[in-house]
Amino acid sequence: MEISNLDSIPGKAITRHLGLVQGSTVRSKHVGKDIFAGLKNIVGGELKAYTELLNESRAEATERMLAQARAVGANAVVNVRFATSNIASGAAEVMAYGTAVVVQ
Repeated sequence: MEISNLDSIPGKAITRHLGLVQGSTVRSKHVGKDIFAGLKNIVGGELKAYTELLNESRAEATERMLAQARAVGANAVVNVRFATSNIASGAAEVMAYGTAVVVQ
């Protein structure tokens, strides 16, 4: 399965447009990570536990989007985007979405 944030796959022609596909995940913070993040805010620097959590969330959302694309017969997803939103205190959704297509 090819994936691109462009509106096409370079060097390939889109032969069928299959519509919007998306995948999402909702994750919450671990209380231990949250305490460490609070301490890190005092001294500054990267919050590596959160970076890891967001990387895992993006990967899971992307895989769910690709599974939906496979289910409708796509062999590529173009114009892929990511979005995040707060669901509740300490919980956030990461969504991946794009257009499922067939390319040759």
